[in-house]
Amino acid sequence: MRISPGTPADADRIAALHTASWRSAYAGLMPAEYLHGPLAEEHRAKWRSRTAVAATDAGHCLLLAEEDEAGEEDDEAELCGFVNLHTAPDGRVHVDNLHVRPGRVGTGLGRLLLHRGFAWAASACPGRDVFLEVLRGNDRAIVFYERQGGLRTAERPLRLASGLVLDEIEYTWPAAVVGRLTAADVWDAPQA
Repeated sequence: MRISPGTPADADRIAALHTASWRSAYAGLMPAEYLHGPLAEEHRAKWRSRTAVAATDAGHCLLLAEEDEAGEEDDEAELCGFVNLHTAPDGRVHVDNLHVRPGRVGTGLGRLLLHRGFAWAASACPGRDVFLEVLRGNDRAIVFYERQGGLRTAERPLRLASGLVLDEIEYTWPAAVVGRLTAADVWDAPQA
Protein backbone atom coordinates (compact mmCIF):
# COMPACT_ATOMS: atom_id res chain seq x y z
CA MET A 1 0.00 0.00 0.00
CA ARG A 2 1.39 3.36 -1.01
CA ILE A 3 0.21 6.61 0.63
CA SER A 4 1.00 9.69 -1.44
CA PRO A 5 -0.33 13.21 -2.04
CA GLY A 6 -3.20 13.57 -4.50
CA THR A 7 -2.84 15.84 -7.53
CA PRO A 8 -5.23 17.40 -10.05
CA ALA A 9 -4.52 14.41 -12.33
CA ASP A 10 -6.23 12.21 -9.71
CA ALA A 11 -9.50 14.18 -9.60
CA ASP A 12 -11.65 11.82 -11.66
CA ARG A 13 -10.39 8.69 -9.85
CA ILE A 14 -11.09 10.33 -6.49
CA ALA A 15 -14.57 11.39 -7.63
CA ALA A 16 -15.36 7.85 -8.82
CA LEU A 17 -14.28 6.32 -5.50
CA HIS A 18 -16.16 9.03 -3.56
CA THR A 19 -19.33 8.26 -5.54
CA ALA A 20 -18.95 4.48 -5.06
CA SER A 21 -18.44 5.02 -1.33
CA TRP A 22 -21.57 7.18 -1.03
CA ARG A 23 -23.64 4.70 -3.03
CA SER A 24 -22.60 1.95 -0.64
CA ALA A 25 -22.67 3.81 2.70
CA TYR A 26 -25.69 6.04 2.05
CA ALA A 27 -28.08 3.58 0.42
CA GLY A 28 -31.26 4.06 2.42
CA LEU A 29 -30.06 7.40 3.83
CA MET A 30 -30.23 9.31 0.54
CA PRO A 31 -32.66 8.89 -2.35
CA ALA A 32 -31.51 6.33 -4.94
CA GLU A 33 -32.32 8.76 -7.76
CA TYR A 34 -29.77 11.17 -6.30
CA LEU A 35 -27.10 8.54 -5.61
CA HIS A 36 -27.41 7.10 -9.11
CA GLY A 37 -28.20 10.39 -10.83
CA PRO A 38 -26.45 13.75 -10.46
CA LEU A 39 -24.08 12.65 -7.68
CA ALA A 40 -21.29 11.39 -9.98
CA GLU A 41 -21.10 14.66 -11.91
CA GLU A 42 -21.26 16.73 -8.69
CA HIS A 43 -18.32 14.76 -7.32
CA ARG A 44 -16.30 15.17 -10.55
CA ALA A 45 -16.75 18.95 -10.45
CA LYS A 46 -16.00 19.07 -6.72
CA TRP A 47 -12.78 17.04 -6.97
CA ARG A 48 -11.49 18.88 -10.02
CA SER A 49 -11.75 22.06 -7.97
CA ARG A 50 -10.48 20.61 -4.68
CA THR A 51 -7.43 18.90 -6.14
CA ALA A 52 -6.40 22.17 -7.78
CA VAL A 53 -6.62 23.94 -4.41
CA ALA A 54 -4.90 21.13 -2.47
CA ALA A 55 -1.98 21.21 -4.91
CA THR A 56 -1.18 24.85 -4.15
CA ASP A 57 -2.44 25.55 -0.61
CA ALA A 58 -0.34 24.49 2.39
CA GLY A 59 -3.53 24.50 4.48
CA HIS A 60 -4.85 21.46 2.59
CA CYS A 61 -3.83 17.81 2.69
CA LEU A 62 -5.05 15.21 0.23
CA LEU A 63 -3.62 11.72 0.66
CA LEU A 64 -4.32 8.73 -1.57
CA ALA A 65 -3.93 5.05 -0.68
CA GLU A 66 -2.99 3.10 -3.80
CA GLU A 67 -2.09 -0.50 -4.39
CA ASP A 68 -0.19 -1.62 -7.45
CA GLU A 69 -1.36 -4.78 -9.14
CA ALA A 70 1.49 -7.29 -9.46
CA GLY A 71 3.61 -6.34 -12.46
CA GLU A 72 1.62 -3.16 -13.22
CA GLU A 73 3.07 0.30 -13.77
CA ASP A 74 2.45 3.13 -11.27
CA ASP A 75 -0.23 4.72 -13.43
CA GLU A 76 -2.24 1.50 -13.15
CA ALA A 77 -2.36 1.58 -9.33
CA GLU A 78 -5.76 0.92 -7.79
CA LEU A 79 -7.08 3.83 -5.72
CA CYS A 80 -8.20 2.13 -2.52
CA GLY A 81 -8.99 5.17 -0.37
CA PHE A 82 -8.31 8.82 0.35
CA VAL A 83 -8.46 11.42 3.08
CA ASN A 84 -8.82 15.17 2.55
CA LEU A 85 -8.20 17.74 5.30
CA HIS A 86 -8.02 21.52 5.44
CA THR A 87 -7.97 24.28 7.97
CA ALA A 88 -11.48 25.48 8.75
CA PRO A 89 -12.46 29.14 9.19
CA ASP A 90 -12.68 28.59 12.98
CA GLY A 91 -9.01 27.47 13.06
CA ARG A 92 -9.65 23.77 13.58
CA VAL A 93 -8.60 21.13 11.07
CA HIS A 94 -11.50 19.63 9.13
CA VAL A 95 -11.40 16.05 7.87
CA ASP A 96 -13.60 16.90 4.93
CA ASN A 97 -13.53 13.43 3.39
CA LEU A 98 -12.35 9.98 4.38
CA HIS A 99 -13.40 7.23 2.00
CA VAL A 100 -12.29 3.67 1.38
CA ARG A 101 -13.32 1.59 -1.63
CA PRO A 102 -16.38 -0.44 -0.51
CA GLY A 103 -14.54 -3.76 -0.91
CA ARG A 104 -11.75 -2.48 1.39
CA VAL A 105 -13.96 -1.37 4.29
CA GLY A 106 -12.95 -3.13 7.50
CA THR A 107 -9.34 -3.81 6.46
CA GLY A 108 -7.71 -1.08 8.58
CA LEU A 109 -7.20 1.25 5.62
CA GLY A 110 -9.61 3.88 6.97
CA ARG A 111 -7.74 3.91 10.27
CA LEU A 112 -4.41 4.26 8.46
CA LEU A 113 -5.67 7.20 6.37
CA LEU A 114 -7.29 8.92 9.36
CA HIS A 115 -4.09 8.65 11.38
CA ARG A 116 -1.98 9.87 8.47
CA GLY A 117 -4.33 12.85 8.34
CA PHE A 118 -3.83 13.36 12.08
CA ALA A 119 -0.06 13.28 11.54
CA TRP A 120 -0.37 16.01 8.90
CA ALA A 121 -2.59 18.08 11.22
CA ALA A 122 -0.17 17.73 14.14
CA SER A 123 2.73 18.83 11.92
CA ALA A 124 1.12 21.52 9.74
CA CYS A 125 -1.37 22.88 12.30
CA PRO A 126 0.05 22.11 15.76
CA GLY A 127 -2.21 22.75 18.71
CA ARG A 128 -5.44 22.62 16.69
CA ASP A 129 -8.35 20.28 17.21
CA VAL A 130 -9.43 18.02 14.34
CA PHE A 131 -13.08 17.43 13.51
CA LEU A 132 -15.34 15.80 10.95
CA GLU A 133 -19.03 15.20 10.33
CA VAL A 134 -20.87 11.94 9.73
CA LEU A 135 -24.47 11.43 8.65
CA ARG A 136 -26.87 10.23 11.32
CA GLY A 137 -27.76 6.68 10.34
CA ASN A 138 -24.29 5.88 8.97
CA ASP A 139 -23.84 3.54 11.91
CA ARG A 140 -20.70 1.81 10.65
CA ALA A 141 -18.88 5.16 10.35
CA ILE A 142 -20.19 6.33 13.73
CA VAL A 143 -18.83 3.20 15.43
CA PHE A 144 -15.52 3.61 13.56
CA TYR A 145 -15.02 7.25 14.63
CA GLU A 146 -15.95 6.50 18.23
CA ARG A 147 -13.44 3.59 18.27
CA GLN A 148 -10.82 6.05 16.99
CA GLY A 149 -11.48 8.28 20.01
CA GLY A 150 -13.72 10.88 18.37
CA LEU A 151 -15.88 12.84 20.79
CA ARG A 152 -19.42 13.75 19.74
CA THR A 153 -19.40 17.55 19.94
CA ALA A 154 -22.37 18.78 17.88
CA GLU A 155 -25.39 17.78 15.82
CA ARG A 156 -26.88 19.88 13.02
CA PRO A 157 -28.66 19.72 9.69
CA LEU A 158 -26.58 19.29 6.54
CA ARG A 159 -27.89 21.03 3.44
CA LEU A 160 -26.57 19.49 0.23
CA ALA A 161 -26.41 21.32 -3.09
CA SER A 162 -29.09 18.97 -4.41
CA GLY A 163 -31.56 20.38 -1.86
CA LEU A 164 -31.41 17.37 0.46
CA VAL A 165 -31.35 18.13 4.17
CA LEU A 166 -29.94 15.40 6.40
CA ASP A 167 -28.82 15.28 10.03
CA GLU A 168 -25.10 15.10 10.75
CA ILE A 169 -23.05 14.50 13.86
CA GLU A 170 -19.73 16.24 14.50
CA TYR A 171 -16.84 14.34 16.05
CA THR A 172 -13.78 16.10 17.45
CA TRP A 173 -10.30 14.98 18.45
CA PRO A 174 -8.62 17.51 20.77
CA ALA A 175 -5.16 18.65 19.66
CA ALA A 176 -3.41 16.77 22.49
CA VAL A 177 -5.11 13.53 21.45
CA VAL A 178 -4.25 14.07 17.78
CA GLY A 179 -0.56 14.25 18.67
CA ARG A 180 -0.75 10.94 20.55
CA LEU A 181 -2.63 9.21 17.73
CA THR A 182 0.21 9.81 15.29
CA ALA A 183 2.42 7.24 17.02
CA ALA A 184 4.65 5.05 14.85
CA ASP A 185 2.40 2.00 15.08
CA VAL A 186 -0.22 3.60 12.79
CA TRP A 187 2.30 4.21 9.99
CA ASP A 188 2.47 0.59 8.92
CA ALA A 189 0.25 -0.48 6.03
CA PRO A 190 -2.87 -2.40 7.11
CA GLN A 191 -3.07 -6.13 6.73
CA ALA A 192 -5.64 -7.16 4.12
